[in-house]
Amino acid sequence: MTGEQAAQATGSLAVALAHAARLLEARPALAARQAEEILAAVPGQPDALRLLARAQWASGDLEAAILTMQRRTADDPRDAAAWRLLADLLEAAEDSAGADAAHLGAIEAGVNDPVLREAALALRAGRLAPAEAALRERLKAQPTDVAAIRMLAEIGARLGRYDAAANLLARALALSPNFQEARRAYAQVLQRQERPLEALAEADKLMAVDPKDPNHGMLKASILARLGDHDGAIALYEDLLARYPRQPKSWMSYGHALKTVGRREEGVAAYRHALAQAPQLGEVWWSLANLKTYAFEPSDIAAMRAQLSRDDLGGDDRLHLEFALGKGLEDAGDFAAAFDAYSRGAAIRKAQLAHAPAEVSDDVERARRLFTPMFFAARRGAGCPSPDPIFIVGLPRSGSTLVEQIVASHSAIEGTMELPNMLTVVNRLDRRGEGGARGAYPESIAALSAAELAELGEAYLADARAHRRTERPRFIDKLPNNWLHVGLIQLILPNATIIDARRHPLGCCVSGFKQHFARGQAFSYDLAHIGRYYRDYVALMAHFDAVLPGKVHRVIYERMVADTEGEVRRLLAHLGLPFEEACLSFWTNDRAVRTASSEQVRQPIFDDGLDHWRNFEPWLAPLKAALGDVLDAYPDAPPSVGG
Repeated sequence: MTGEQAAQATGSLAVALAHAARLLEARPALAARQAEEILAAVPGQPDALRLLARAQWASGDLEAAILTMQRRTADDPRDAAAWRLLADLLEAAEDSAGADAAHLGAIEAGVNDPVLREAALALRAGRLAPAEAALRERLKAQPTDVAAIRMLAEIGARLGRYDAAANLLARALALSPNFQEARRAYAQVLQRQERPLEALAEADKLMAVDPKDPNHGMLKASILARLGDHDGAIALYEDLLARYPRQPKSWMSYGHALKTVGRREEGVAAYRHALAQAPQLGEVWWSLANLKTYAFEPSDIAAMRAQLSRDDLGGDDRLHLEFALGKGLEDAGDFAAAFDAYSRGAAIRKAQLAHAPAEVSDDVERARRLFTPMFFAARRGAGCPSPDPIFIVGLPRSGSTLVEQIVASHSAIEGTMELPNMLTVVNRLDRRGEGGARGAYPESIAALSAAELAELGEAYLADARAHRRTERPRFIDKLPNNWLHVGLIQLILPNATIIDARRHPLGCCVSGFKQHFARGQAFSYDLAHIGRYYRDYVALMAHFDAVLPGKVHRVIYERMVADTEGEVRRLLAHLGLPFEEACLSFWTNDRAVRTASSEQVRQPIFDDGLDHWRNFEPWLAPLKAALGDVLDAYPDAPPSVGG
């Protein structure tokens, strides 16, 4: 080929690529065909391959687009643009781990620096320690290297060091405001830090740059849902799925949002849409099971078992499928097989989480030693005087969502969600050890002045305000684990109300063992662990009954079922509020409910679940042994724990 012929060929290729690019937005299917014609003439042409992937994505075939870019990056790992596009595609598929790996591939491909290249290789291989050491050395020599800062933040996020990761990403953005990958990572880390308003601000900046990027839209939708703006999240999901319908995880997230606002049938349809595209997605099967009122067909049981037989099924998909299968088998009356499935799912989750029962017991003993009558008397009058918060504490699956729904049906009370804000206060106090070391809580409370206690209460209220949607004077925080922090609540918000929702220990613990929780509750995946946790909870609440008599109002689930009106009247009297009939027809309240009981509290109160634990009694010996005399003494606390 002569030089003139080569120039003509190059020019023709450029014209063909430009023509295909112009077709991309309005006629993506035609753009894909144009890209395929170019590739037939020039096999492996990188620009045409990337254009083909974008056209496949825009046409709704996300899987094909991912495959196209996976082949391209395998053929030429030096193609940084292909890695970046693959990262975007995997983000759209909600494969955050794969997207992170692709971003690292882009960094690796885009740098000639051997230090960053080796660090990126180590990160992709999961060798975090050598990657971190290399990056820290690089930043000592070149503190403004934003690629190194971004990579170091990624290590921090993987290790759960969200404060450090957020600080690094903020610095990267200060140095390079247009570093969009860093901004997206920053918004995600802010979410994990429970800083949703700041995360939303970063998501809005991303949307302003590229409002059509589906990854930006999905990120913003997840933040809106966390903030309680479910209508806003649903609108975003609907727009995204109209443009990119082949995204099973987005259909799942859409289903979650619909379920939360009570649009059950539409939520089920969204889940089914996700399964039609990706039947191996265990979380979708579990989402159907977690409706509690949904009944699987025999064909569903067979489909779940078929997926579980796959050798290539991931651990998270497997554990979700085991829990969902357990629910289906339990509903079918095959309790032995159901218990086996629940146990397999729990074993996988237990291996993923760290739970040390002795640490919880130690936390309880430390609280009992610190929070004495004299300790509270010396701080009388301290704290923020607001009576607004109503804390509902206890164990998960104790009937707390029922109590919340009843109370939130009162015209003076707003239901929010399981708020993370008290844990934010706890984390601040826990870092008050020498050199900022953890482990100082609860003893660090003793050094706080009256003004500092008030400031912490005010900070809690300010953070909680982001989750409020009405002007009702009082609001509910239903994070059950706040039972560990009753002493702190009393000191920083002395006029807050605390309600202890308590259920029979076997009913509560078995229900918890059968439940896969999206986050936390690591104690619940072992019968002995959950029994010990329940015992520790009873011990600490008995202590506060003794040192703060009358402070905690206890609602016994079985009594609420047997005498709903009487228990509701007593509860409202404790809150200092007049009785309202709406609290007895709580199932008509259309507020959003995020917990596992969301569908159950949209029905009248029922008693058919009180003794479900008996179906599993042959396997409950470890649980009964851990509970000890707490089981026999229920609903009271036995003398052995301070009752």
